[in-house]
Amino acid sequence: MTLQKRFKRVLVTGGAGYVGSVLVPQLLSQGYEVVVYDTMYFGGDGLPKNPALTVIEGDIRDAAHVREAANGCDAVIHMACISNDPSFELNEGLSKSINFDCFEDLVLATKAAGAKRFIYASSSSVYGVSDAPDVTEEHPLVPLTLYNKFKGMCEPILFKHQSTDFTCVAIRPATICGYGPRMRLDLSVNILTAHAVMNRKITVFGGSQMRPNLHINDMADVYSLLLEAPNDKIAGEIFNAGYQNLSIMQIAQIAKQVVESEFPNQGSVDIVTTPSDDLRSYHVNSDKIRRVLGYAPKRTVEDAIRDVCAAFKAGRLPNSMSDERYYNVRTMKNQKIA
Repeated sequence: MTLQKRFKRVLVTGGAGYVGSVLVPQLLSQGYEVVVYDTMYFGGDGLPKNPALTVIEGDIRDAAHVREAANGCDAVIHMACISNDPSFELNEGLSKSINFDCFEDLVLATKAAGAKRFIYASSSSVYGVSDAPDVTEEHPLVPLTLYNKFKGMCEPILFKHQSTDFTCVAIRPATICGYGPRMRLDLSVNILTAHAVMNRKITVFGGSQMRPNLHINDMADVYSLLLEAPNDKIAGEIFNAGYQNLSIMQIAQIAKQVVESEFPNQGSVDIVTTPSDDLRSYHVNSDKIRRVLGYAPKRTVEDAIRDVCAAFKAGRLPNSMSDERYYNVRTMKNQKIA
């Protein structure tokens, strides 16, 4: 599909985070002006210096401040949230207030400020556990945790405000992997890779659970595509965004092979298994986004692992096992955010 640039200035909530640290530079390179609105719980070091970038430290629960930040923005990519189950559970009241309670006020604030398009980052974890061979967007939501539950509950709230001059779309991303300037090592592919590089041992919790995966640069491409897609193709729609559905054990085996190849002088990588109470398992089907928008991912889990290995080689991940900045739960605990 040929992209026709239709927006000038984009508000990216949570833009200083893991995905934002890749997405924001991409949007700037594509000619957008970008406003990042973020609490900076995890710092803003991953963002570039650029005259077309405005960075605002703020709380998405402050609707008046959000509206002020959104002035002049004609599109919104809403990624800000307390991300993943363990972080959410540190303080469920705080997490609910950020991930759910303020959501409608935020949507209304950006609409009132003049935004014409709202892209909401939901999650494929809303499906919980499913033995369906392919989980499409029509599959019932069976969330196992409050994080999953509230991600899903925001979707119909958003679509209430869909109108001819306010196009709303939700994306349900797979687990993201690969290197980003604001790196996270608490995501399955990334942490297995880090342990393989640093400890020469991968511990697999369970192993049979299926997980959909998507390279971080492919995730950024999805957001770019959703900014430029025609209104009639995305208005009121939900899209899965995943690529390879792999078991945790399969991911571990790929990590072992790639790390042994990238670091041939450091010996073999062992894989050990241990029981897990994380039962989430689902095989996500992403045919709809290909069918409707012509989107196909370009990068594999192996590519993501090689990118993380390259970051280790280049010294971009110092103190990877001990530095709290790579791990959301540790950062939140140490900053007493929770």
